[in-house]
Amino acid sequence: METVGDVTRMRLVGGNLALDFINTRTGPPGGPPDDDVLTGYPELVAWGGYAGALTETEAAALRRLSRADPRGAHAAFARALRTRDYLDEVFRPLTAGQDPSAAVLARLRDDEADALGHAHLEPGSTFGWAWRDDHTLVRPLRPVVHAAVQLLTTGALDRIKRCGGCRFIFNDESKNRSRRWCSMDDCGTAEKIRRYVAARRTRATR
Repeated sequence: METVGDVTRMRLVGGNLALDFINTRTGPPGGPPDDDVLTGYPELVAWGGYAGALTETEAAALRRLSRADPRGAHAAFARALRTRDYLDEVFRPLTAGQDPSAAVLARLRDDEADALGHAHLEPGSTFGWAWRDDHTLVRPLRPVVHAAVQLLTTGALDRIKRCGGCRFIFNDESKNRSRRWCSMDDCGTAEKIRRYVAARRTRATR
């Protein structure tokens, strides 16, 4: 079983909770995933806490509930993986200027209706949806689904991009919309090193 520290191997670079959820698995930009931090329900809960979708109190309650209902936890985890799959099918086409299919948008609509059915409005600087009274095992998915809908309905879709060095997706919030990498500390640095090595080889052959 992975620990919270293992879950935090995946940086939160998406700029949106739903994109960070998609980014819980990674791999080359044009290939299948080769790493996945979500290996079971405990890791789903740990990721929810890491990403800010769950408070520690909520996470602890879900861990207790999952131990009392392992079959339910298994079903909730399977649903989480299916949700991640269809969210990928929603947002990855947008990075190429294409529209997602009507089928995956319908799944998102249905899951958003279910999420809001378990939410209540909570006051702050503005009112927002909250799930503090949701004590079901699917609780970690509610804010993820809602974040996906918010990004689709209020965000600039041309800012949703794919990293040039891996399969991560991010919301480009730079002023000139020039962001190319999930993180300059990871793929951006790797590209700089690649260019430096290539330049040295070129100079050495002259």
